[in-house]
Amino acid sequence: MGSLIGIDFGTKRTGIACTDPHQIIASGLKNLPTLEVIPFLKKYCTTEHVESFIIGKPLQKDGAPSEVETQIILFIEKLQKHFPVQSIERYDERYTSKLAFQAMIDGGLKKKQRSDKGMIDQVSATIILQSYLAYKKQRL
Repeated sequence: MGSLIGIDFGTKRTGIACTDPHQIIASGLKNLPTLEVIPFLKKYCTTEHVESFIIGKPLQKDGAPSEVETQIILFIEKLQKHFPVQSIERYDERYTSKLAFQAMIDGGLKKKQRSDKGMIDQVSATIILQSYLAYKKQRL
C-alpha cells in the first residue's frame, strides 16, 4: 500500500497533502505555484511510493462544475502522462476553503497567517484528502 496525494488545484497556486503509507491520516505537504506541481511530484515520487492522486472537484451549490474545471481536466491529462502507474480520483471539494479558514482560526493562527492563501490551499488539500479517506472507509 502506498500513500495518497491530495491536490487542491488552483490556476495560480496549488495545495498538496499526503497520507501516511497506511492511508490513515492526511497531512499538509506543500503549496506552490501550479506550474511547479508536476516537477515537485516527480521528485517526490522518486523517494515515496504514491498509490493515487485525489484531486478536488469544485462544484457549485447546484452541483454544476466550477469555472476552473476545464483547467483541472488539462492538469489531470498532464498528470496521467507523467504518472501512468498511479490512479487519479476526484473528490467533491465544496466548502473546503471555508473549512480550511475555520480550521486555521480554531488552530490559533494569527490573522496575518490566515491571510496566506497558500496556507489555505494546503489546508484545503488536507481536508479534501482526509474527507476522501473517511468516505473510502465508509464504503468498506
